[in-house]
Amino acid sequence: MELPANSFKRALKAARPQIGLWSTLSSNYSVEVIAGAGYDWILLDTEHSPNELENLLTQLQATAPYPTHAVVRVPWNDMVTIKRVLDIGAQSILIPYVSTAEEAKAAVSYTRYPPHGVRGVAGSTRATRFGRIKDYARRAHEEICVLVQIENQQGLDNLESIAAVEGIDGVFIGPADLHASLGYMGEIANPKVMPLIDEAIRRIRKCGKAPGILTPAEEHAKRQFGVGALFVAVGNDIGILARGAEALLERFRPK
Repeated sequence: MELPANSFKRALKAARPQIGLWSTLSSNYSVEVIAGAGYDWILLDTEHSPNELENLLTQLQATAPYPTHAVVRVPWNDMVTIKRVLDIGAQSILIPYVSTAEEAKAAVSYTRYPPHGVRGVAGSTRATRFGRIKDYARRAHEEICVLVQIENQQGLDNLESIAAVEGIDGVFIGPADLHASLGYMGEIANPKVMPLIDEAIRRIRKCGKAPGILTPAEEHAKRQFGVGALFVAVGNDIGILARGAEALLERFRPK
């Protein structure tokens, strides 16, 4: 059996913009609903959601029949967590709060088998198709996409050195935490911060890596694609459900 190709990683390398949707509902059923909508990628969140490993496994299974690619955001830059997420078949991972090149190098090492990293070896995982991909350990890194998330001023200061780390495929700007770290808690599009985000995206592209961001406002998403972002999440499942439910109710309330 052949190692499955990572279409998302290849699209980023070819500089083809990828439209995404954030998912934090932590349900395989809701993930299957949105997987059929036609987005290029879906972010399965385990940082800011009640998602656990077994839930995540069923969500990966729910996306498998569809062209939409699943990207998993792990809760932290942690060797054990990353190992387990890769073992259940995730090929693309987003690692939060990476602020230095050393942290980026550690993140990459957690996705690589020895001697190039410290990922633990197991031969009968879902990632190996239960032992049916015979050369998995030798070739796994070819199809694993490592994305790191910059969320503070330190990360912005170290952006070029982070992007230069071998094995980093993309750099994601976390707008909410970045705003908070710069003194604008609760904002995601402050006019003093937006130019910094635009410039960060340009800097990432100049380094030869793929920039990404989450922005539910249509005008901001189009702006980020316009300055060079390659993977942009343009909304989230909870927002769609909550705002859609409110809008429907409002149409029936007495005026």
